[in-house]
Amino acid sequence: MTIVRLGFVAMSMELKNASPSQTMTYKQFSQLQNREAGKRKLERIAQANLHSTLRILKHAAAHDIKFYRMTSRLIPLANHGELLDWDYMKPLTDELHEIGVFAAKHKMRLDFHPDHFVLINSPKTEVLKNSVKTLQLHYKLLKKMKINTMHRCVMHVGGNYKETDVALERFIQNWAYVPVPLQEMIMLENDDTSFTMDDALYLCEKLAVPLVFDYHHHLAFHHDENWTQHWPRVVESWKRSPLPLKMHISSPKSEKQFRHHADFVEADMFFDFLKEIKGSVDQIDCMIESKKKDMALFQLMRDVKKRSDIEIIDQASFLLK
Repeated sequence: MTIVRLGFVAMSMELKNASPSQTMTYKQFSQLQNREAGKRKLERIAQANLHSTLRILKHAAAHDIKFYRMTSRLIPLANHGELLDWDYMKPLTDELHEIGVFAAKHKMRLDFHPDHFVLINSPKTEVLKNSVKTLQLHYKLLKKMKINTMHRCVMHVGGNYKETDVALERFIQNWAYVPVPLQEMIMLENDDTSFTMDDALYLCEKLAVPLVFDYHHHLAFHHDENWTQHWPRVVESWKRSPLPLKMHISSPKSEKQFRHHADFVEADMFFDFLKEIKGSVDQIDCMIESKKKDMALFQLMRDVKKRSDIEIIDQASFLLK
């Protein structure tokens, strides 16, 4: 039997005025007459984002949701080249600590998904340097929250540059420039246009990194790979992790827009996956990447409750019989 635990990404569609991604552009910042006052404004925006994050966590806990992906946009302009004199972490210590304490109390799994411009396999040195800086920001946030940083940032492999094998080998070469604490923070994910499940597993096995399997991405881009054949390799990639195996679930918007995420998760599609992996792991954490966020999770649980092949554990998890 396998426990299935559901989570959602960044925003709550049910809470009002709780965006954790409020921002300010550098253009807006540069138009302010007083630079120090501008920094204080950035800090207030970041504090508001962290307050919203805590509200979302409280909302999640009230519905037994123990799996949540934080937005990577908590601190606007944190790594901007013109703001390197800004010690953005110090004024946010209390808010970050509060999030960490709440997550620990409720045994919540929190993680990040850095934006697409984080490219470890980039042929450009400057892009690689900026990618490492972005990963360092995520590392600092987790440390301030007192969260174990191991396997807390899921990433795509990066750019294909029309040469898959070369791009994969460049990832391995550039990996040496990523500090070990950041390496240990990373999980890799198969994508829907460039790197298949097998491609990503090649890197995971070479570098001892867990694979976050995205079922929707696999259906969109797979080169006729049989995902069930590779599933034991996915399970093996998580053997050294302190966390349960993680996967992503979403449904295509339409046949014509197959790669786009739908508002909700199609339950039968999800169970096509779950029926194949049942019993292969004790627990699997499934991150819902649907447009309707927490609403999609609640709808999926309503659909799940109608089934006879599961046993409900709480409002956000169930047991595969």
